Amino acid sequence: MYTQYIQMDTSIVISQSDGRPMYLQIMEQIKQKVAVGEWPPGEEIPSIRALAVALRVSVITVKRAYLELEREGVIITQHGKGSLVAPDPGLAPRLYDRELEDHLEHAARIGNLLGLTPDDLADRLRDTSARLTAETLAKEPV
Repeated sequence: MYTQYIQMDTSIVISQSDGRPMYLQIMEQIKQKVAVGEWPPGEEIPSIRALAVALRVSVITVKRAYLELEREGVIITQHGKGSLVAPDPGLAPRLYDRELEDHLEHAARIGNLLGLTPDDLADRLRDTSARLTAETLAKEPV
């Protein structure tokens, strides 16, 4: 069972140049895999030890990430059976919603630093959304 996880392509990448702690990088990437359906609800995920070996990080680092993910309801851990993606069909949309909220808060903070009013910020969001929609439509085949 252990070798099965080592062979599993986790495609999680830890960057030493990223200012965030490694456990947060692991959490973010696991949430992304769950949100896009790469790791669907109920799917078993790599063991703490196997992921630590694959990423060449401390078991403690991966354990902290898993504990936080469990606290957030993203994964569940059953002693002796391992960890799996929480069997919640509404999990992926909630993760995207949380990510959007985080980005909006970040944009609001930057807007505040730039002296933008809430209306200015809303206008810029509308303009950006319209531009992205137009770009997407332009790329679609006719």
